[in-house]
Amino acid sequence: MNIYQIHDIAKLIEGNSYVGRGIVIGKTEDGKKACTAYFIMGRSANSRNRIFTEKGGKVFTEPFDASKVEDPSLIIYTALRREGDHLIVTNGDQTDTIGDALLAGKTFAEALETREFEPDAPNFTPRISGMLTFTPGDFTYQMSILKSADAQGSACNRFTFSYRSLPGLGHFLHTYVCDGSPIPTFQGEPERVAIPNDLDEFTASLWNALDSDNKISLYVRYTDLASGQEENRLINKMK
Repeated sequence: MNIYQIHDIAKLIEGNSYVGRGIVIGKTEDGKKACTAYFIMGRSANSRNRIFTEKGGKVFTEPFDASKVEDPSLIIYTALRREGDHLIVTNGDQTDTIGDALLAGKTFAEALETREFEPDAPNFTPRISGMLTFTPGDFTYQMSILKSADAQGSACNRFTFSYRSLPGLGHFLHTYVCDGSPIPTFQGEPERVAIPNDLDEFTASLWNALDSDNKISLYVRYTDLASGQEENRLINKMK
Protein backbone atom coordinates (compact mmCIF):
# COMPACT_ATOMS: atom_id res chain seq x y z
CA MET A 1 0.00 0.00 0.00
CA ASN A 2 1.40 3.36 -1.06
CA ILE A 3 0.24 5.85 1.56
CA TYR A 4 1.78 8.69 -0.45
CA GLN A 5 -0.13 7.94 -3.65
CA ILE A 6 -1.59 10.99 -5.34
CA HIS A 7 -4.95 10.24 -6.95
CA ASP A 8 -6.74 11.59 -9.99
CA ILE A 9 -9.75 13.29 -8.39
CA ALA A 10 -12.01 12.28 -11.26
CA LYS A 11 -11.26 8.61 -10.65
CA LEU A 12 -12.06 9.02 -6.94
CA ILE A 13 -15.48 10.46 -7.77
CA GLU A 14 -16.61 8.67 -10.93
CA GLY A 15 -19.41 6.19 -10.32
CA ASN A 16 -20.19 7.62 -6.88
CA SER A 17 -23.64 9.17 -7.09
CA TYR A 18 -23.35 11.30 -3.97
CA VAL A 19 -20.18 12.62 -2.36
CA GLY A 20 -22.15 15.67 -1.17
CA ARG A 21 -20.21 18.92 -0.94
CA GLY A 22 -16.47 18.98 -1.48
CA ILE A 23 -13.42 21.19 -0.93
CA VAL A 24 -10.07 20.86 -2.71
CA ILE A 25 -6.96 22.84 -1.75
CA GLY A 26 -3.46 22.38 -3.12
CA LYS A 27 -0.61 23.62 -5.30
CA THR A 28 -0.19 23.21 -9.05
CA GLU A 29 2.45 20.84 -10.38
CA ASP A 30 4.77 23.68 -11.40
CA GLY A 31 4.57 25.14 -7.87
CA LYS A 32 3.39 28.51 -9.17
CA LYS A 33 -0.29 28.62 -8.16
CA ALA A 34 -2.61 27.80 -5.29
CA CYS A 35 -5.78 25.90 -6.15
CA THR A 36 -9.03 26.29 -4.24
CA ALA A 37 -12.17 24.45 -5.36
CA TYR A 38 -15.65 23.96 -3.93
CA PHE A 39 -18.62 22.05 -5.31
CA ILE A 40 -22.13 21.31 -4.13
CA MET A 41 -24.50 18.45 -4.90
CA GLY A 42 -28.10 17.87 -3.90
CA ARG A 43 -30.88 15.31 -3.93
CA SER A 44 -33.91 17.37 -2.84
CA ALA A 45 -35.68 20.04 -4.88
CA ASN A 46 -34.74 22.60 -2.21
CA SER A 47 -31.03 21.75 -2.50
CA ARG A 48 -31.04 21.64 -6.28
CA ASN A 49 -32.64 25.06 -6.54
CA ARG A 50 -29.28 26.81 -6.16
CA ILE A 51 -26.52 28.51 -8.07
CA PHE A 52 -23.14 30.02 -7.22
CA THR A 53 -22.63 33.74 -7.66
CA GLU A 54 -19.43 35.75 -7.27
CA LYS A 55 -19.53 39.29 -5.94
CA GLY A 56 -16.58 41.36 -4.79
CA GLY A 57 -14.28 38.35 -4.65
CA LYS A 58 -16.70 36.38 -2.48
CA VAL A 59 -18.69 33.34 -3.61
CA PHE A 60 -22.26 32.82 -2.45
CA THR A 61 -24.90 30.13 -2.80
CA GLU A 62 -28.15 31.70 -3.93
CA PRO A 63 -31.58 30.42 -5.00
CA PHE A 64 -32.06 29.86 -8.71
CA ASP A 65 -35.78 30.47 -8.25
CA ALA A 66 -36.49 32.39 -5.03
CA SER A 67 -40.19 31.47 -5.18
CA LYS A 68 -39.35 27.78 -4.69
CA VAL A 69 -37.13 28.09 -1.61
CA GLU A 70 -38.45 25.88 1.20
CA ASP A 71 -35.80 26.31 3.91
CA PRO A 72 -32.77 28.59 3.33
CA SER A 73 -31.07 27.88 6.67
CA LEU A 74 -28.54 25.27 5.52
CA ILE A 75 -28.34 25.96 1.79
CA ILE A 76 -27.80 29.74 1.44
CA TYR A 77 -24.45 31.06 2.70
CA THR A 78 -21.10 32.64 1.85
CA ALA A 79 -18.98 29.76 0.50
CA LEU A 80 -15.69 31.60 -0.08
CA ARG A 81 -14.29 34.75 1.53
CA ARG A 82 -10.89 36.45 1.71
CA GLU A 83 -9.66 38.09 4.91
CA GLY A 84 -6.21 39.64 4.57
CA ASP A 85 -3.73 36.84 3.85
CA HIS A 86 -6.37 34.16 4.44
CA LEU A 87 -8.74 32.59 1.92
CA ILE A 88 -11.62 30.73 3.58
CA VAL A 89 -13.87 28.15 1.91
CA THR A 90 -16.56 26.09 3.65
CA ASN A 91 -19.84 24.26 3.11
CA GLY A 92 -21.92 26.56 5.31
CA ASP A 93 -22.22 29.79 7.24
CA GLN A 94 -19.09 28.88 9.21
CA THR A 95 -17.25 30.77 6.44
CA ASP A 96 -18.35 33.94 8.20
CA THR A 97 -17.70 32.44 11.64
CA ILE A 98 -14.06 31.89 10.64
CA GLY A 99 -13.69 35.25 8.90
CA ASP A 100 -15.14 37.19 11.82
CA ALA A 101 -12.96 35.25 14.27
CA LEU A 102 -9.82 36.14 12.32
CA LEU A 103 -10.78 39.81 12.48
CA ALA A 104 -11.08 39.39 16.27
CA GLY A 105 -7.58 37.91 16.50
CA LYS A 106 -8.63 34.27 16.84
CA THR A 107 -7.52 31.22 14.86
CA PHE A 108 -9.18 28.88 12.38
CA ALA A 109 -9.44 26.13 15.01
CA GLU A 110 -10.72 28.48 17.71
CA ALA A 111 -13.48 29.70 15.40
CA LEU A 112 -14.65 26.15 14.68
CA GLU A 113 -14.75 25.24 18.37
CA THR A 114 -17.93 27.33 18.41
CA ARG A 115 -19.61 25.29 15.67
CA GLU A 116 -20.71 21.69 15.10
CA PHE A 117 -22.25 19.44 12.44
CA GLU A 118 -25.49 20.42 10.75
CA PRO A 119 -28.77 19.73 12.61
CA ASP A 120 -30.24 17.58 9.85
CA ALA A 121 -30.90 14.29 11.65
CA PRO A 122 -30.48 11.46 10.88
CA ASN A 123 -27.67 12.48 8.49
CA PHE A 124 -25.92 15.00 10.77
CA THR A 125 -24.06 16.37 7.76
CA PRO A 126 -20.47 17.32 8.63
CA ARG A 127 -19.32 20.90 8.39
CA ILE A 128 -16.19 20.96 6.23
CA SER A 129 -13.89 23.98 6.06
CA GLY A 130 -10.59 25.01 4.55
CA MET A 131 -8.30 28.01 4.84
CA LEU A 132 -5.25 29.04 2.84
CA THR A 133 -2.76 31.37 4.51
CA PHE A 134 -0.60 33.17 1.97
CA THR A 135 3.02 34.08 2.64
CA PRO A 136 5.43 35.76 0.17
CA GLY A 137 5.52 33.39 -2.80
CA ASP A 138 3.90 30.47 -0.99
CA PHE A 139 1.06 29.33 1.30
CA THR A 140 0.08 26.83 3.95
CA TYR A 141 -3.42 25.49 4.47
CA GLN A 142 -5.71 23.92 7.01
CA MET A 143 -8.79 21.76 6.62
CA SER A 144 -11.43 20.80 9.15
CA ILE A 145 -14.37 18.47 9.53
CA LEU A 146 -16.93 18.66 12.36
CA LYS A 147 -18.75 15.33 12.72
CA SER A 148 -21.33 13.71 14.93
CA ALA A 149 -19.78 11.43 17.54
CA ASP A 150 -22.64 8.94 17.29
CA ALA A 151 -25.87 8.07 15.48
CA GLN A 152 -27.88 10.18 17.91
CA GLY A 153 -25.97 13.43 17.35
CA SER A 154 -25.22 13.68 21.07
CA ALA A 155 -21.75 15.25 20.67
CA CYS A 156 -19.44 16.78 18.07
CA ASN A 157 -15.97 15.52 17.17
CA ARG A 158 -13.64 18.08 15.58
CA PHE A 159 -10.71 17.19 13.32
CA THR A 160 -8.23 19.76 11.97
CA PHE A 161 -5.47 19.03 9.44
CA SER A 162 -2.56 21.38 8.73
CA TYR A 163 -0.48 21.20 5.54
CA ARG A 164 2.61 22.63 3.92
CA SER A 165 1.92 23.18 0.23
CA LEU A 166 3.79 20.81 -2.12
CA PRO A 167 3.89 21.03 -5.93
CA GLY A 168 1.26 18.89 -7.63
CA LEU A 169 -0.42 17.84 -4.39
CA GLY A 170 -3.86 18.77 -3.12
CA HIS A 171 -6.22 17.49 -0.45
CA PHE A 172 -9.87 16.65 -1.04
CA LEU A 173 -12.43 16.69 1.77
CA HIS A 174 -16.11 15.91 1.16
CA THR A 175 -19.16 15.49 3.35
CA TYR A 176 -20.26 11.95 2.47
CA VAL A 177 -18.72 8.61 1.58
CA CYS A 178 -21.59 7.79 -0.81
CA ASP A 179 -25.37 7.87 -1.00
CA GLY A 180 -27.40 6.08 1.66
CA SER A 181 -30.10 6.39 4.30
CA PRO A 182 -28.85 7.87 6.49
CA ILE A 183 -26.00 9.17 4.35
CA PRO A 184 -22.62 7.94 5.67
CA THR A 185 -20.28 10.79 6.59
CA PHE A 186 -16.72 11.15 5.32
CA GLN A 187 -14.14 8.99 7.10
CA GLY A 188 -10.41 9.45 7.67
CA GLU A 189 -7.97 12.07 6.42
CA PRO A 190 -8.58 14.31 3.39
CA GLU A 191 -7.67 12.43 0.23
CA ARG A 192 -4.46 13.18 -1.68
CA VAL A 193 -5.21 14.39 -5.22
CA ALA A 194 -3.25 15.74 -8.16
CA ILE A 195 -3.42 19.45 -9.01
CA PRO A 196 -2.55 20.10 -12.67
CA ASN A 197 -1.17 23.37 -13.98
CA ASP A 198 -4.13 23.96 -16.28
CA LEU A 199 -7.16 25.51 -14.58
CA ASP A 200 -9.57 24.51 -17.33
CA GLU A 201 -8.31 20.94 -17.32
CA PHE A 202 -8.85 20.60 -13.57
CA THR A 203 -12.27 22.29 -13.67
CA ALA A 204 -13.57 20.12 -16.51
CA SER A 205 -12.20 16.92 -14.98
CA LEU A 206 -13.87 17.59 -11.64
CA TRP A 207 -17.20 18.79 -13.06
CA ASN A 208 -17.51 15.94 -15.56
CA ALA A 209 -16.77 13.35 -12.85
CA LEU A 210 -19.58 14.52 -10.56
CA ASP A 211 -22.87 12.64 -10.87
CA SER A 212 -24.93 14.28 -13.61
CA ASP A 213 -28.21 14.08 -11.68
CA ASN A 214 -26.96 15.36 -8.34
CA LYS A 215 -24.28 17.95 -9.17
CA ILE A 216 -25.32 21.57 -8.79
CA SER A 217 -22.40 24.02 -8.93
CA LEU A 218 -18.59 24.21 -8.99
CA TYR A 219 -16.17 27.06 -8.32
CA VAL A 220 -12.42 26.86 -8.89
CA ARG A 221 -9.84 29.58 -8.21
CA TYR A 222 -6.14 29.51 -9.11
CA THR A 223 -4.04 32.17 -7.36
CA ASP A 224 -0.62 33.08 -8.78
CA LEU A 225 1.80 32.95 -5.86
CA ALA A 226 4.19 35.51 -7.32
CA SER A 227 1.71 38.19 -8.44
CA GLY A 228 -1.39 37.36 -6.40
CA GLN A 229 -3.45 37.39 -9.59
CA GLU A 230 -6.57 35.25 -9.41
CA GLU A 231 -8.21 33.27 -12.21
CA ASN A 232 -11.61 31.70 -11.59
CA ARG A 233 -14.04 29.30 -13.17
CA LEU A 234 -17.70 29.05 -12.11
CA ILE A 235 -20.14 26.44 -13.40
CA ASN A 236 -23.85 26.23 -12.53
CA LYS A 237 -26.03 23.38 -13.73
CA MET A 238 -29.07 25.67 -13.52
CA LYS A 239 -28.70 28.54 -15.97
